[in-house]
Amino acid sequence: MKSFDELLKDAMETDVQGWGFDWLDGKATEERPPWGYARLIRERLSQVKSALDLDTGGGEVLNEAPEFPAYMAATEAWPPNLKKARELLLPRGGNIVDTSLNKTLPFNDQSFDLVTSRHPVAPDWPEINRVLKPGGSYLAQHVGPASAFELIEYFLGPLPKERMCRASGKEKEEAEMAGLKVIDLRTARCRMEFFDISAVVWILRKCVWWVPDFSVEKYYKELQMMDQIMRLGHPFVAYSTRHLIEAKR
Repeated sequence: MKSFDELLKDAMETDVQGWGFDWLDGKATEERPPWGYARLIRERLSQVKSALDLDTGGGEVLNEAPEFPAYMAATEAWPPNLKKARELLLPRGGNIVDTSLNKTLPFNDQSFDLVTSRHPVAPDWPEINRVLKPGGSYLAQHVGPASAFELIEYFLGPLPKERMCRASGKEKEEAEMAGLKVIDLRTARCRMEFFDISAVVWILRKCVWWVPDFSVEKYYKELQMMDQIMRLGHPFVAYSTRHLIEAKR
């Protein structure tokens, strides 16, 4: 294995744009929820005439679908991801919209048969309801409560209030208050393992909201301690939480 400082250098010099995680192959693993979100949206996209993917990231998940409906739109707010999404999806006829300055979705009422999202930042239920056609569906995989908090709290310490956010039951209530009817809600807790310190540094650079003040310099000692344990053959273990939610207008 490379030295501690060499691994840090690798992680700091590697691109974190987009929403792909191939760089972690061999360095970290994460169990997947049992419902197969990418497969589900592939099936649904082939059955509708218009669809909107919210917070599409670099468009990687959406781009896995072999077939787009006649009108396919996607939103993204972070400039590096927006650039990558346009590179992937514009050649396929997708309409990629920058929502960094928008408080509402820049689409007319009742524009879409289907709205999807994989790990939306904060679902705006009234807006989702507004842009769906009557009988249309919202199908998404959300991040659940205290996801990866074993890793986050390693650096930041206990976060008891933050652990309560993103509860699936609360999101169901909020969706129904906005006028949607939730017809499916499933949850999963998935094991994550980090085998070397470069994987930890890279993921914290990519998911900047996990440890907002993260830098190698600030957390050098904590990273060094984690690295020493990993070198003894003990991966760092955390758990991601996810929920699948489907709602109809």
